[in-house]
Amino acid sequence: MTAADLDRLLAIADIVHPDYPEDRSVFEERLALYPDGCRVAECRGEVIGYGVMHPGKLGFPPPLDAPLGALPPDPDCLYLHDIALLPEARGTGLGAAVLDYAHGLAAREGWRWLALTSTPGARSYWDRVGFTPYRDGGPALAAKLESYGGGMSYMTAPVRS
Repeated sequence: MTAADLDRLLAIADIVHPDYPEDRSVFEERLALYPDGCRVAECRGEVIGYGVMHPGKLGFPPPLDAPLGALPPDPDCLYLHDIALLPEARGTGLGAAVLDYAHGLAAREGWRWLALTSTPGARSYWDRVGFTPYRDGGPALAAKLESYGGGMSYMTAPVRS
């Protein structure tokens, strides 16, 4: 992913996540802070999806549509900020490829966990690929999830080696 891809990413995000809009500056910051975690998914030379991920702390997802400011000094997981594919990309294997990339990146960095915040509509996908709800967050995590909107789930999966 490069800065030149951001207009396309925002267009994809508007289609895939219309209820969870994020400002361009969120994507710009993630790309600047952790370029290894920012990837585009292409089919026949056209960007049809993306993955944005960065170091994180288990149980502490970042707020929606807000800058991180900095990466955590002592991360213990790879946080999957967003993996979005256009409807026509489904079934092409690109989602699995982005997830495989995330597992490989986390393993190279020495982290044992992937973490994400799932929208209600994506929850069954994350269940199928091995993510489970994180149960140790308490009221602070519940409040953070409520700020995203109803039905959100903070989930984790062990990193495949």
